[in-house]
Amino acid sequence: MVIGMKSQEKYRETPIGKIPEDWEVVRLGDIAEIKGRIGWHGLRDEDYLKDGDYYLVRGIDFENGRIAWDKCVYVAKKWYEKDSNIQLKEGDILITKDGTIGKVALIDYLPKKATLGTGIFRIRLKSSEYLPQYIYYVMKSHFFDKFVQLLKAGSTLSHLYQKDLVNFEFPLPPLEEQQKIAEILSTVDKAIDKVDEAIAKTERLKKGLMQELLTKGIGHTEFKDTEIGRIPKEWEVAKLGRICEFLDHLRVPIKEQDRAKRKGPYPYYGAQGVIDWIDDYIFDGEYILLAEDGENLRSRKLPIAFKVSGKFWVNNHAHVLKITSDTVNDDYLVYILNFIDIRPYIVGSAQPKLNQSDAKKIKVPLPPLEEQQKIAEILSTVDKKLELEKKRKEKLERIKKGLMNDLLTGKRRVKVGQS
Repeated sequence: MVIGMKSQEKYRETPIGKIPEDWEVVRLGDIAEIKGRIGWHGLRDEDYLKDGDYYLVRGIDFENGRIAWDKCVYVAKKWYEKDSNIQLKEGDILITKDGTIGKVALIDYLPKKATLGTGIFRIRLKSSEYLPQYIYYVMKSHFFDKFVQLLKAGSTLSHLYQKDLVNFEFPLPPLEEQQKIAEILSTVDKAIDKVDEAIAKTERLKKGLMQELLTKGIGHTEFKDTEIGRIPKEWEVAKLGRICEFLDHLRVPIKEQDRAKRKGPYPYYGAQGVIDWIDDYIFDGEYILLAEDGENLRSRKLPIAFKVSGKFWVNNHAHVLKITSDTVNDDYLVYILNFIDIRPYIVGSAQPKLNQSDAKKIKVPLPPLEEQQKIAEILSTVDKKLELEKKRKEKLERIKKGLMNDLLTGKRRVKVGQS
C-alpha cells in the first residue's frame, strides 16, 4: 500500500507546523465554496417521502465516510428546487455542523438528484487543482480535529459556524501528490470496508444461530408450550435464583478519584465490562456478571451478561452470580441471558434497573447439560471469528491513523510521475 514512499528532508515552518518546502498552507474558504441550508420554513414530517426522485441528505445518512443512499428519505421536486446552492454534485464534501460536529462524507457517487437537510455544510472545491478525495481525508485528520478543539477553547461547542469553517488551514501538496496520498488512504479504507462486511456477515450469522439454537436446540422434533414460550420437550424452565447464588453483598464501589490513587493489575468491573484497573481484588474464581442498571438493559446494544474469571473487583452496577447447579454450563447461561427478553423484570423509566429480587425471578430455558455445552461451543466459535475480524479492523485503523499523520504532513513523501 505504501510502496514508492521516501523520506523528505527539506521542510519549512508554518503556522500549522512543519511541511515540505514545495507544499502550501491553504485556507478552506479560499479554495472551496461552503453552503448550508437556510430557512425552508414549512417543511413538515409528511414532506419526507419513502420514494421519489430527489434525495434529502441528513447527518444520520453518513456512513463510513459516504452517504447511505438506501437510508435516505426523499422530498418533492419543489423542495429540491428551492435552493440551487445546496443541490449536490459528485465531488462535494459534506460535514455536519450541529449535534455531532465534524462527521464527514464524500459524494463520489450520486444515484439521483439530492439536496441537503439541516445541520450540514456542503464544501465544493473551486478548482481542479484541488482533489476532493484529498480534502476529504484532510477533513477527517488531526488537522481538523485540532481546529475544532481550538474553537471549543473552554466552551461547549454545539454548532460549527461558516464564519469559522472558512478559516480552517491545512497543508496542500501538488495535485499529483494529492492523488497518490488519496489512493493510498482509500486502499486502506477499502480493506477496512471489507472487514466491516465480514463483521456484519458474522454478526448476522450469530444472530440467526442464537435464534435457532436457544429456542429450538439441536435436533429436536417434539416441543412443548411453557410460561416462556415454546421449547423442546426435553428442556426445563429454571429461575435464575435457583441455579445461581447472588454475591452482591460482597461488592464494593470505589470512587473514580480514589481509584486514581490505587492503580494496579486487577480489573475493576462495571455494568458493561472493565472500567478501570486497581491494586486489589475482592473476587477470585469464575463468575457471571449481570448488569444491574443503565439504558443498555433496554437497548441491549452491548451484552448485559459476561463471564469473568481470575482476580477482580466489581462495583455496585453489576450483579455477581455464582452457578450453584451442576446441570448448568456457564457459557450457555451467558448466551441465554444476552438473548432472552428481560424487560418484564426491569423497573424505572428514567434510569432502568434490574433489582436483585427481580433478577432472581428471571426464567431461562435449560437444556440437558451436554446440549448446553454443544450450543455454547457453536456460538463461541462464531464469537472467536468475530473477535478476530474486529482485531483485524483495529490493526487497519491503526495503520490508517499512522499513514494519515505521515502523509498529510509530508513526513513521508510519495513518488509522483509513476504508476
